Amino acid sequence: MTLPNCPKCNSEYVYQDGNLLVCPECAYEFSAEDLEVQEVVVKDANGNVLKDGDTVTVIKDLKIKGTSSAVKVGTKVKNIRLCDGDHDIDCKIPGFGGMKLKSEFVKKV
Repeated sequence: MTLPNCPKCNSEYVYQDGNLLVCPECAYEFSAEDLEVQEVVVKDANGNVLKDGDTVTVIKDLKIKGTSSAVKVGTKVKNIRLCDGDHDIDCKIPGFGGMKLKSEFVKKV
């Protein structure tokens, strides 16, 4: 069995101590379950799962900070990209350019 490198310092000298894996270089302790990638599921306002490349529609007027304009209800946004963070959709809105949206304010088309 090959042990993984330390997720904190990438050291290859990790050893097993009971249920935990321990890095002797940075003293970081972790379990094998911690290393499993947790896939984030992004859902729209109706609970539909979103993925990269989907087309969505804005369900609420969204004011844009620093301007007096807003993205209107019903604006269709094509080819979205999912990203990490509070605003989890990265997209280009016609007439406004690139911006980030929260998934709770869109619905899948």
